[in-house]
Amino acid sequence: MHKGIQPFVTLTHYDIPQELEGKNGAWLSSEAQEDFKYYADICFRFFGDRVKYWSTLNEPNVVAIRGYRTGIYPPCHCSWPFGNCSGGDSEKEPFVVAHNMILSHAAAVGIYRTKYQKKQGGRIGIVMNAMWFEPISDSWEDKLAAERAQSFYMNWFLDPIIRGKYPIEMQEILQSDLPMFSEHDLEMLKNKLDFIGINHYTSFYIKDCIFSPCEPGPGASRTEGFALRTAKKNNIFIGEPTACGWIFVYPQGMEKMVTYIKERYNNIPLFITENVYLIGFCDEENPHFTMENSIHDVKRVEYMNSYLDALATAMR
Repeated sequence: MHKGIQPFVTLTHYDIPQELEGKNGAWLSSEAQEDFKYYADICFRFFGDRVKYWSTLNEPNVVAIRGYRTGIYPPCHCSWPFGNCSGGDSEKEPFVVAHNMILSHAAAVGIYRTKYQKKQGGRIGIVMNAMWFEPISDSWEDKLAAERAQSFYMNWFLDPIIRGKYPIEMQEILQSDLPMFSEHDLEMLKNKLDFIGINHYTSFYIKDCIFSPCEPGPGASRTEGFALRTAKKNNIFIGEPTACGWIFVYPQGMEKMVTYIKERYNNIPLFITENVYLIGFCDEENPHFTMENSIHDVKRVEYMNSYLDALATAMR
C-alpha cells in the first residue's frame, strides 16, 4: 500500500489465453477450472505478500452474454436471432460458460483459502456488472419480471457462489438446459467469497413478457427470463441520456442496487469497483473541447455527486 492506496487485483478481465481457446474452447470446457486454479495459484504465490484484495473474475455475466450470446465480445459466439456469428449456440453456450466460470471461481478461492489466506491475510471475491432493474409499472407481473431480470443477469452467478444453487426463476424456466452442480461442485462452492464487487453505472425499466407478449428486444427471450429491458417509459428516459447509449443518469439505482445485494446476500462486504471513477458521464467526442471545458466539467461533477449521495444514503 502506498499513500493509502490499496491494490485490488483482478485475475481475469474478459480475456483468456488464445492457447486455451484453441485447445479446448476455453470457458466452454470444464478443463478451464483446472487451468484457472493453476494460474491463480501462481498469482497468489508471487504477489500475495503485497496484494490483500483479489477478484477472481470481472463481470463474468458480461463475458457469458456478450461473448457467447450476442457475439459482440471475443470469442464472438452466437446464433440466430441473437446474432450472426460463424459459430456458437446462444441458447445453450452462455449457461455452460457461466457454470465453468462459477466453478473456476470456487477452485481459485479454494486454493487461496487452503494455501495462502492465513499467511498472507488477504481477502478474495468476485466482481459483477450490476444494473438496477425498475418495474415499468406497479403491476404484480412487472415486479416479478424485474426480479427475473436480476436473477438472469447478476444473481445467475452470485446465487450459486453464495447460496449453492441457481436462482429459482432460472431453474423453473430453463429446467434441464441449466447445468447441474455435482456433490463435488457443491463442496467447492462452500468456500464462497469474502466480498462482492459491483460495477454499477445505469438502470433500466423491465416489462413482463410471460403474461403479456412483448416485441423482440433485450431480455425478452426465454433464455433471458422473459423480461424486456427498455430505457423508456411513456416515451421518457429513465434518466438523463449520455453519449454512451447504455448509460442513463439514475442515481436512485445505486441506492437500490446496493440495498438489494445487502439484503439478498446477508450483508456480505460490498465494494463499488466501477462507476463514476472509470467512465462516469459520457461525452461526445468534440474537437473543439478546451482545457477550460475539462476543468469546469459540470456534468461529470453532477453525475459523481448524485451517485455518491445515493451511496451515502444507502450506507446510512
